[in-house]
Amino acid sequence: MANIIDMPKLSDTMTVGTLIKWLKKEGDIIKSGDMLAEVETDKATMELESFFDGTLLKLFAQAGTQVAVGAPLCAVGKAGEIVAVPTGTPAAPVKAVAPVVSAPKPVEPVVTAAPQPPVLHEGRLKISPLAKKLATELGVDATRVESSGPGGRIVRADILAAQKNTGTSAHSLNKASSFFASGPVEDKVIALTNMRATIARRTQESKVQAPHIYLEVEADAGPLMELRSQLNAALEKDGVKLSVNDFILKACGNALRKVPMVNSSYEVDSAGQGSIRVHGAVNVSFAVAIEDGLITPVVRDTSGKSLFAISTEAKSLAKLARDKKLQPAQYTGGTFCVSNMGMLGIDRFCAIINQPNAAILAVGATVKKAVVENDQIVVGQRMALTLSCDHRVLDGAIGANFLSALKEFIEKPSLLLL
Repeated sequence: MANIIDMPKLSDTMTVGTLIKWLKKEGDIIKSGDMLAEVETDKATMELESFFDGTLLKLFAQAGTQVAVGAPLCAVGKAGEIVAVPTGTPAAPVKAVAPVVSAPKPVEPVVTAAPQPPVLHEGRLKISPLAKKLATELGVDATRVESSGPGGRIVRADILAAQKNTGTSAHSLNKASSFFASGPVEDKVIALTNMRATIARRTQESKVQAPHIYLEVEADAGPLMELRSQLNAALEKDGVKLSVNDFILKACGNALRKVPMVNSSYEVDSAGQGSIRVHGAVNVSFAVAIEDGLITPVVRDTSGKSLFAISTEAKSLAKLARDKKLQPAQYTGGTFCVSNMGMLGIDRFCAIINQPNAAILAVGATVKKAVVENDQIVVGQRMALTLSCDHRVLDGAIGANFLSALKEFIEKPSLLLL
């Protein structure tokens, strides 16, 4: 009897998976351990492994479609064996809804322009939200861009390549904006990817279920910036470059050891009884922006690792995240989260708690501003630190204690080297 391979649950929040492409075809001889297909979850792109030997008899889903967890993908059995679509299975899986926009009507400038490449996409345009935004900023006509993403979708790299080839830019277009004809602007409908749908669901659940309170302090980031500059200059020959976020992750790990209640979660048992779990391990996750949303890889035992070990691991995890190659063990199990938007020029913000964590830290940019020191107005460097707390677990006093400890580590960064 043929073995049916179903869509596996490849992440804790996965409900559907997008079948990116088949690596085998019907009639191929399959061995246990062979990779059958690439599947995009709400967190990463992973390979589907066969646990059976035999012939790939039937493919139940086509590349580019969404398949619910537990629904059949293919059948492996003896050559020549007849396999029907399993009872209760839809004749065709739900088609993946790639981000699409209505192709805008080209608006031709009345000034002389470089030769335009031919239109490659007619009708509805498959393009990621990030690529679409970038195309608008750079003035690139996405209908003329060659696509390299899954299912013919245009991704960020395609827009950058097109902009490089044509030399267009937002600045040059704005300079000549008066030469462009006006015309109607059409609505754009962007369907949710697996990741964006999960982000939407989890953030809504967090805001509804966890009563958020927000606490903020400003830290003197001057000492941290000075130490970072000295260390990077000394270690440049070794290829080491510490980021501000590396210091923040290490500082959070140490502060969580000093105020362990923040390193906790709110839990509800099967009877509906709530409890608080204070975690023994300090596993700090950090938000990484990727094409379809964001993901939070985890630096485990953050308080027990050196600043340099954290820097190396965080860079490796961030690259895997952007390549959608993170494994579940690398983005689950976090006990506290850091969201740093300082590198994007955001001075301060409030983050939504990444449940089941009891708190999340929002880090703003280091800003030069006038401050008072010893009754004198001087130029200082300040960093806003905003802690979002689950009030079911943490009261303001506990959060304040944590921020006080964190601020001390940031203002005395040499402590992070011990």
